[in-house]
Amino acid sequence: MQGDTTITVELLETSGCRLCGEAEMIVRSVLKRRRHVLRAVEIAGDPLLESSYVVRIPVLRRTDSGAELDWPFGPEDVYRFLL
Repeated sequence: MQGDTTITVELLETSGCRLCGEAEMIVRSVLKRRRHVLRAVEIAGDPLLESSYVVRIPVLRRTDSGAELDWPFGPEDVYRFLL
């Protein structure tokens, strides 16, 4: 994993979201091969996050750059997003 620095990626989601569960499985399958950390971020109850993401979740966000990957995405999309 040369050149693979550890970063935190956030999965913006809400409880009970079926697509969020699918997204998490995809992201975790990719992260097995990388040294990144996944952190789930619940948007419910946060007015700012809700107004920005309620119609977009699940969204994957890099904490190092703020870049976002909107659903739908697959393993290859996530892998490229993390490069």
